[in-house]
Amino acid sequence: MSLLIDAVLFLAAALVAVPISVRLGFGSVLGYLVAGVAIGPSVLGLVEDVDRVFHVSELGIVLMMFVIGIEMDVRKLWKMRQSIFGYGGIQVVLCAGLLAVAFISFGVNWRVGIAAGFALSLSSTAMVIAILEQQGLMQAPVGQTSFGILLFQDIAAIPMIALLPLLSPVPSADTSSDGWNLAIRALAMLAAVIVVGSLLLRYLLPFIRRSGTRDTLTVFALLWVIGIALLMHSVHLSMSLGAFVAGVLLAGSDCREEIESDIAPFKGVLLGLFFMAVGMSIDFGVLARNPLLVAVLVFVLVGTKLGALLYLAKRFQVPQRERLYFAILISQGGEFAFVVMAAAEEARLVNGEQMSIVTAVVALSMAATPLLLMAQHGLARRKPGEPYHRAAKSPPNEAHDADLR
Repeated sequence: MSLLIDAVLFLAAALVAVPISVRLGFGSVLGYLVAGVAIGPSVLGLVEDVDRVFHVSELGIVLMMFVIGIEMDVRKLWKMRQSIFGYGGIQVVLCAGLLAVAFISFGVNWRVGIAAGFALSLSSTAMVIAILEQQGLMQAPVGQTSFGILLFQDIAAIPMIALLPLLSPVPSADTSSDGWNLAIRALAMLAAVIVVGSLLLRYLLPFIRRSGTRDTLTVFALLWVIGIALLMHSVHLSMSLGAFVAGVLLAGSDCREEIESDIAPFKGVLLGLFFMAVGMSIDFGVLARNPLLVAVLVFVLVGTKLGALLYLAKRFQVPQRERLYFAILISQGGEFAFVVMAAAEEARLVNGEQMSIVTAVVALSMAATPLLLMAQHGLARRKPGEPYHRAAKSPPNEAHDADLR
């Protein structure tokens, strides 16, 4: 019964906040964040178990990456190799380094500074992809470059988690070996999923198609993507990366369009739930105790990444009028920062209070993104010459018409 009550609360809050946010020009993502803040434990307290909501809402990110993956194929990924490994690698290294230097210069212990730099160099895949899809920019140059960087960030989390134990102030004899063993297991799992998954699909898909029931195909697709995502999660890889791989493996099948149309409605609703969970996770007690610290950290995070990304945008061949948009788009902290910081806590680099501060900083940086994009859009329209109409670059994909709107 409590699950149904929570569902009613989520739907009612979204139904109020999201249309108002869209009407005011802030977009749906900020509306979901505000709705989560309102019903979360720090404000009205209508929903208390934030962790449970996060676990359920992660399925939205998984399905989103699955749908993107199912529209890809190996040849398209190979064409994007420069965006993924070149641009993505440069962005992570530069942003992580600059953030670490910034934190250390503010008096943070160098070990903590490096760990925080690693974690906060990662952006929010869920937020960026949702915004790009809403504005029909996934196939535009700015969308392709952003997606390549986000995909690399999911991969980069493996060595980050492996390296964190080396920074521990009280390393044990097997700490470093455990970290590298984890990285090796993660890479082995990724290879196994690709090889074994390709072989399984050759026999499973024809058998399922012969059943003649469309529901069976949908059940198989959900089992396929969630199963692979959980396998990746078991070796501390990103579930979204696993879902993307699951989609790519199905990209060449003749049932791709049927699966995509069946999955799309679930994706939009669960993504909204994820953003509400992010809003619920903001601890206003931490904000009340450390308002200046949190504000400074949000400014340092967003400002440092903005500056670095503006510098890189020209090198990444992003069209000139889209460079500020590109920089703002991936300037926030991301959901995988929580995973990296949890690994840092296990390595005794940070404590519970510092984890709460990082959570608040990431959530507020995500809330800042729609506001900054709205300001950028207004600024672009005031400039002389051709204004930057974001949705004009590429028509929205019909498969995404059930996304957050």
